[in-house]
This record gives sequence, C-alpha cells and structure tokens, in this order.
Amino acid sequence: MDIDPRRLRVLLAVARTGGVLAAADELGISPSAVSQQLTKLEDETGHALVVRTPKGSVLTPAGLAVAEAGEEIERALSVARARIEGGATVAGVVRVGGFTSFVRTVVIPRLPEWRTQYPQLQIRIVEDDLPDLMRLLRQRQLDAVVVELDSTTAEQRSLSAGMTEEPLLDEPWKLVVPSGALLTTENIDLARLPLPWLGVDPTAANAAVLGRLRQSTGAQMESAHQYQETLTALALVAAGEGIAIVPTLALSGIAHDGVDVLDVPGLGTRRIVLRRFDRRRSPSTPVDTVARLLRESAAAFDTRSTS
Repeated sequence: MDIDPRRLRVLLAVARTGGVLAAADELGISPSAVSQQLTKLEDETGHALVVRTPKGSVLTPAGLAVAEAGEEIERALSVARARIEGGATVAGVVRVGGFTSFVRTVVIPRLPEWRTQYPQLQIRIVEDDLPDLMRLLRQRQLDAVVVELDSTTAEQRSLSAGMTEEPLLDEPWKLVVPSGALLTTENIDLARLPLPWLGVDPTAANAAVLGRLRQSTGAQMESAHQYQETLTALALVAAGEGIAIVPTLALSGIAHDGVDVLDVPGLGTRRIVLRRFDRRRSPSTPVDTVARLLRESAAAFDTRSTS
C-alpha cells in the first residue's frame, strides 16, 4: 500500500471537523480539493475511507485505521519539531495533582511521549482527593491541580487570591444501573428509580449532581453504601445494591459487566479544569509547558470519545 502521507492531514481534518466543508475551511483549501484528495487516498489504500451522511462525513473502519496512522505521524512530527525548536531545553520538576480517572486515562498514557519530547522535564504525579490536593496547592507543594466539577453548579465556586483556572474537558455524566433493571430507557424519571442511589464522598463532583437532582425533583432520593472508586461503584451496581452517576472518563478502559450505562437528559456534564497560581511567567517555563501538554492530551481524548 503506497500512500502519499500528505493526504493524511486531509483525512484527519475530515475526521476532526465532521465534514468536507468544515475540513476545507480548516485547511484553507476548496471543498473539491478535499474530495479529490480523499478519492486519491481511497485509491491508494484500495478501501472506502469516508461515508457521507446527511449529518456529515463518518470514517469507515478502514478510514479510522488510516487516520490513527496519520495521528501517529502527526505526533512524531510534533515531537521532532519541539526538540528542534528547543523543547529539550525546558527543564525542571513539575508536580501535578489529580483525581483517578483523569490521571489514569489522560495523563499516564502520554508520559512516555512527554519524556521523549522534553527529556529534562520531570512530571511528578500526585493522586488524591480534592481537599488534600487543594491544600497541597495552597502550600505550594503542588504546582498545578486537575479538578472535577459539576458544570451546572461550577459557577458557585470561589478561588483563592492569585489562583487561576482553565478548562480542560467537559464530558457527560452517565447513569449506571444493574443490567436489565429498567424495562425502558426512555423518559427515565430520576426521582422514581427502583433502587437507591449509591452514596459518594461529599467533595466529589457527582455528589453535587445528586444534590442538584434532589433539589430539582423535590424527592428524597435515598442513598445506600458509600464508594470512592468507580470500580467499587460498578461492583455494587452489578450486585443490585444501587445505582450511580459516573462520568464518561471514569468508565474508559474498564469492564461494564452486569451494568447498563445510560445517557439521561438532565444529568448534565462534568467539567475538568486545571488550577494553579499565576506567577506571571513566560509560556516557556516548565509549569506552563505541562499545562499546555495537559490541554492537548485532554483535547485529544475528547476527539477520540466523540468520533
């Protein structure tokens, strides 16, 4: 299979924007040029790569495979460009705090790549709950902290003087119930589900969701047990002990045996943000470099989860 790698950026643009017209706008070329490049790429691979639908363009399984190869090439070139432009000169230790699902899914898989890209930059990960992470940040024992919030109630928060906050990712909350527990998944009444809600640490973002639902429905919404880790919640749900609200990211890469994961209107979204103290530094310093890497990694995860 002899592929012109220059055509891969066209396929990636279609995959990321969802259509030929949007891809043409992003690339600064005409829609016909995009279509021509896709046709040539399909001829080179011998497979249909894109299916056009009324709602946009969708990649076929072959298209996804080729796009993933394009992303690998794109990342390799990005690493090379950063090293050529002085990425290797960014040096220092950056201590980042975060919660389990973000650290496991978004940060850890990228650490080898970042180590190659910035060999003199040491990223130290601290996993803990929100109160302890914020205490360590205020004491300057951490340089930055990744925080989860319920986006609906997020505006009620207040930050310490000099602290900044920037968004990384918004993702939907999911309702997790025992397999087959609901006769229908349409028009679910969150105030009248057949099992109690699983309790969660009051500082967790999904605790805010439960509080919001209690307030909006006026229902008691009884809770049973109390969990900290998503795996524990899934085990309890699978055992028929209750139901839970879990963010999409926390469900990534783990088995869902014995449970149904449902999209329910009204649950809202979880907002993931990065907090740190603004010391008015230049963008080339270690903490700012790590902040950029976290933004890029979160954006890449968001693209994969919605494609």
